[in-house]
Amino acid sequence: MATRKRLSPEESRAGALQAARTLLIEAGPQAVTLKAVGARVGRTHANLLHHFGSAAGLQRELAAHLAQTVCESVAEAVRATRAGLGSPREIVDIAFDAFEREGGGALVSWMLATGHEDAIEPFVETIHSMVDDLNPEEEGHVDAMVAHRATHTVVLLALGQSLIGEPLAKSLRLPDHVARDIAEKIIIEELVDRHEGAAQD
Repeated sequence: MATRKRLSPEESRAGALQAARTLLIEAGPQAVTLKAVGARVGRTHANLLHHFGSAAGLQRELAAHLAQTVCESVAEAVRATRAGLGSPREIVDIAFDAFEREGGGALVSWMLATGHEDAIEPFVETIHSMVDDLNPEEEGHVDAMVAHRATHTVVLLALGQSLIGEPLAKSLRLPDHVARDIAEKIIIEELVDRHEGAAQD
């Protein structure tokens, strides 16, 4: 009879978060419960309760996990674009897909609707840290406030697109990619062009 591998606390948490992320994409934030995640990873409700404290705790950590993985991808894309190996559109698509296809927008909306505003804090702080890491206060980099404004606008566009973008664009007889086009223009004008100009000065 095969025995189940004993996982470290870190491995158990990581497996649970990955299962929660899959559930989020497949069925939405309301499906991300301790019971559902436990069934996916072969762990008991008590085991997950020990790790996360509650379903809200699980969703809070899922938001932080999603933000971290997405920000890592965005940071890689930004560095590639600055090196001439990528494009601003790739940055936009990563950010928008995180909110639309990967359920980030639905998760944020769900947590706000259920009174867990504090769960948004790790999400926004991770974005803040990424922007500051990409734009240190030194010569040759975009001014931090400019980067913060651009990021704020792009994230709001991505969040709004995930919640109402498609039907709104259809109602206004606009292409469904209009919000991505606007976000791309902002990144080019505020981050890419300014970065290149600062580097040449």
